[in-house]
Amino acid sequence: MVKDLVIPSQQRHSELARNLLLRHSIKEITLKRSCILIVTSLLLAGCAPATKPVAPPTGTGSCQCSVYFSPNGGCTNAIVNALGGARKTVLVQAYSFTSQRIAKALLDAKKRGVDVRVILDRSQTSERYSSADFLANSGIAVAIDRAHAIAHNKVMVIDNQTVITGSFNFTKAAEQRNAENLLIIRDGKLAARYTENWKAHDAHSECYRGRGEGGP
Repeated sequence: MVKDLVIPSQQRHSELARNLLLRHSIKEITLKRSCILIVTSLLLAGCAPATKPVAPPTGTGSCQCSVYFSPNGGCTNAIVNALGGARKTVLVQAYSFTSQRIAKALLDAKKRGVDVRVILDRSQTSERYSSADFLANSGIAVAIDRAHAIAHNKVMVIDNQTVITGSFNFTKAAEQRNAENLLIIRDGKLAARYTENWKAHDAHSECYRGRGEGGP
C-alpha cells in the first residue's frame, strides 16, 4: 500500500517540476521578445528624420542659436530685431543689399551711438537699387571689397557676441521669393572669429562715399 502511494506522489512532483520549467521558459521567451521590440523601437526612433525645423532659440550654456527660413519665414524681422538690440558695434558684410527695413535698422543703430561699419560687393556701387548710397549718405562707414570675383559673404557681427549669417541676402526678394536660410548665433568666441575675418576684408576694401542723396 505504501508503495502505491509513493509512486503517484513522485509523478505529481515530476509533473509540477515540468510545469514550472515550462512556465519559466515561456516567461524568458516573452521577456526576450519584449526587449527586442523595445530596442528595435528605440533604433527606429533614433533613425527617423526630423519633420520640423529647430525652433529658435536652441542651445545651452554660452552658445545659443536661432534658425529661420524663407520665403516669408521671418528672416528680415529676426535681423531687424537683433539690430534693435545692438549697443556698441555692428559689422556687416553683404553681397546684395536692397532691404529698406534692414538699412533703416542700421541707421537707427547709428543714431543710438552704435559704431556701424559695412563692407559690400562691388556690384552694389552700380546697382540701380542698392542700400550702399543710402548708408554712405547717412554717415555710415561703407567700404567696397574689390579683391575677389564676388564678395559673397552675408554676415553681421553685433556687439562682439552675436553672429548673423546664412544664405540670406539682405533683400526683399530673399525674404519673399527665394529659398534661403538664416542663423543667429550668440557665441563670443565665434563672433571673434568672424570679426577677425571682417577686419581682414576691410583692410583691402575701398572707402565708398556714395553717389548722392537718396534712399535705399
